[in-house]
Amino acid sequence: MNKHEAERNLELAWAEYRNYQQGILPAGPGGRELTEFFASIDAGPGTAGTPRIQRSDQEIHALLAKRTGVLHLGTANYCWFTDPSRALCLRLAGTPDGDRPLIGMCDSARCPQATHHPCHRPVWAEHAENTKTFLDQLGRTQTAEKKRLQAEHDRAAGVLARIDKAAEKAAGEPE
Repeated sequence: MNKHEAERNLELAWAEYRNYQQGILPAGPGGRELTEFFASIDAGPGTAGTPRIQRSDQEIHALLAKRTGVLHLGTANYCWFTDPSRALCLRLAGTPDGDRPLIGMCDSARCPQATHHPCHRPVWAEHAENTKTFLDQLGRTQTAEKKRLQAEHDRAAGVLARIDKAAEKAAGEPE
C-alpha cells in the first residue's frame, strides 16, 4: 500500500471511529463487526473488575493503522478485507484464496466484510432513483426485466433504510 493510500485510509478510519463515538454506526453486513472493533478500542486493555484505562490518541492511532491495512474503498461501500474466505466477491469469482477483494464484483449488500456509511448514501439514493425510473418505463410485457429491476430497487432501498436508521440513532430519534 503506498503512503498516500495508507494516510487516506487512516483518515477514513479515524473519521468512522469518531462517528462511532458520536453514535453514527456503520450499516451493512460488516457493520456489527466494525462496531465491535471500535468498541474494543473504547473498552481499553484490562479484564473485568479492573479499572478502565483511557487509551491515548497514539495508541488508538496504532490500533486503527493496523485495521486500515485491510480497508478497500468501493463506490458505495468500504470493504474491511480481514478474511479472504469470507469475501463474497472472491467466492463468486471462484478465487477464494485471493489476497485482495475484487471491488468491481462487490455485492456490498450481502458481503460480510462490507460496510455502508453516510458518505455512501448519495450513491445508493441515485441508484434507487435510477432503477425506479427504469421500472416506471417498462411495459406490461417485460415481466422478467421488471422483476429483476424491482429486486435491484428493493436492495438499494434496503441499504438506504439501514444507513438512515444508523443516522437516526445518532440523532436520538426513535427507532
